[in-house]
Order: sequence, then structure tokens, then C-alpha cells
Amino acid sequence: MSTSSKSRDTFANHELNPTVEFTQIQYERKPLLLSDGAPVEDLFNAWIWLNNPDQYNSYTTRALAELILALRRASHDPQVQNVVLTAVGNKAFCTGGDIAEYSEHYSGRPDEFRRHMRLFNDGISAILACDKPVINRVNGMRIGGGQELGMACDFTVAADTARFGQAGPKHGSSPVGGSTDFLPGYVGFARAMESCTLCEQWSAHYALHVGLVNTIAPVLKQNGEFIVNPMVHTQFTTDAFGRPLYGQEKTGKALTTAKTLLRSSEIDFTLLDTEVEQLCTKLAQTMPDCMTYTLEQLRKHKLQHWDANKESSRAWLALNMMTEAKIGFRTFHRAPREDREVDFIEMRRALSEGVRYGDSLNKRSAPHAVDRENEK
Repeated sequence: MSTSSKSRDTFANHELNPTVEFTQIQYERKPLLLSDGAPVEDLFNAWIWLNNPDQYNSYTTRALAELILALRRASHDPQVQNVVLTAVGNKAFCTGGDIAEYSEHYSGRPDEFRRHMRLFNDGISAILACDKPVINRVNGMRIGGGQELGMACDFTVAADTARFGQAGPKHGSSPVGGSTDFLPGYVGFARAMESCTLCEQWSAHYALHVGLVNTIAPVLKQNGEFIVNPMVHTQFTTDAFGRPLYGQEKTGKALTTAKTLLRSSEIDFTLLDTEVEQLCTKLAQTMPDCMTYTLEQLRKHKLQHWDANKESSRAWLALNMMTEAKIGFRTFHRAPREDREVDFIEMRRALSEGVRYGDSLNKRSAPHAVDRENEK
């Protein structure tokens, strides 16, 4: 009898849904590796993949439910030593919720969106309650709700082409699904304030510099050799005003040249995956119960804020589906690609004149958000 068979006979089945079939995520057990790269017999790392690459791995309602079940499965599996949360493709880890669902199903329906946010909140909590270390492998953009899922993880290992940030106030929401709780602890109050309000994206190099991620790895190749992301400044230089340029996107001719180099490069995640596997190996070279308790104690700094705010945030996000979320998500989904933001100044002018939320406001500042005939 193999060790795997013995394990199945020895332990009770603690899965919430043992027969679940994952359709919107992928769940894979990969062998735990020794320091020399040799696989360990009967010990694994659980890799959980968001699987919606055509929409930048945005999560649908069903995907959130499957993510919770996958995290519980990995947490309870005695053969799983670490959890790697990542996504399919090379453009994005996750850019938040599925904008089509938000625009066409949830907008104007606060009771329904409150149910959706119960699943999202439970997804964040499932990461924070996992008995194993959780590593976020960032293969591309980590934006909005994707940023919040990633920050709930214990470690972040990112491609050096990845981008990080929020989208809330630009598109009708607020980053209260974890960012306002977690980000100040990672990067300090000043930078967290900038990220959550201005919604400007950070490069992986800048994210490493300010302490948001643990490590980054090159993923671009030219002539068979790995190169550093050409789009950003990777030397500690300053601009004409003495402001640091490290990790900021290049401008002018340098940016044009960088884009050309980027388009002609091959994408290869070998070094990224090596960093992830090596971190898993190091984490497994520890006492398992001591590791779990250490994780729990460190996670308390996140949970102190998350548990205090998650339910009131869920209620506010639901009610916001009647006003600015309805406007912002519909505009992003329905408008042409180059016109996905509302006219913020006209919106503020109309509100200052006493115009109420609804189609009167939308016609002035966000015509794509006006109710269609079947939505009245």
C-alpha cells in the first residue's frame, strides 16, 4: 500500500464539497522539491490558478466560490505543504471582479451584490485562515480586487513586468475589500493613501522597493537571454527636481524604444517559477506546527483591520451599486475602450448644482450608464 493510500485511510475527509468540479479555476498538486530540485515523494504544493485570461483573470461569482473550496482543500490536505495562488496566461494575475457581471447583473441591485461580496470576503478570509503558507505568484497585472487577494497572501513573488494598483475611485468603487486594511501595513500610510486614492499603477520594481512584494524575477528574453523589464528605470537616479525615478515608467524616446523591445521579447516564466519553488522548499524546511502558528500570529496584523471592517465595507459596497458603482462599472463595460471613465468634472459640477443620482446625472457625465429600456 502506498503512502498516499495510507493517508486516505488514516484521515477523515474535511472538505466542504469533496466532489466539486472546478470550472473557472484550476487546482493542481505539484511535487515539493528538495534544495537540489529533486521531488519529494508524497509531499506537494497546491497550485491554484485563476482561469479567465481573456478578461485578465477577473473573477466571476462562481470563480470566488471555487476559490474558497480550493483553499479549504489545500488547507486540509495533510500532504500539501504550501499554497501557490496564481493565474493562467502572461498578462494578469487578476484585475478584480468580472466587469460584465458588475455592469449588467449587479448594478442597481444592492441586495444581490451584497451576496456577491459575501463570497469575496470569504475568499480573503480563506487565504488568511489557510493552515499552510500562501504565496501569490504574480504573472502580470495585480489590480483592484486582484491586489486585495494578493495582499491577503503571506508572500508575493512577481514577474518584473507585473503592475500593482487600485481602480476604485476611478471606476465607481472604493478599495475596501482589503486594500485600505492591508496596504498601510505593507508600504506605510503616505504611499497607501496615494495608491488607494489616485489609482496610479506601480511597477514590480517600485513595489519591491517600497516593500509590497518579497522578490521579483525577469521574465523577458532577447536572443535566449533574460533581460530586465525595459519599461522602467532600474537604477537609482532622480529627475530634474530631485525626485527618485527608480521603478517609474520611462518617458519620451526611451519609452518608445522600451515598448519596441518589449513587443519583440519572448516571455518565459522559468525564473519566476524557480523563485516560487525555492521559497516553497525553504518554508518546508521548518517545523509544520510552529510554521502555522507563526503565520497565524503575523496574520493578526491584517486581521485586526480586516475583521473590524469587512462587514460594514460589504454593506457600503452593496449600497454603492445604486449610485457611483452603477455609473462607473457600466461606463467601463459599455463605453469604447478609449472612453471608459466618466466625466468627473461634469459629474462634480452637476452634483454641486443639486442634480440627483440617476439618469439626469448620467446624461451629463456618463451617458453609457443611462438605464436601458429593459433596466427601467
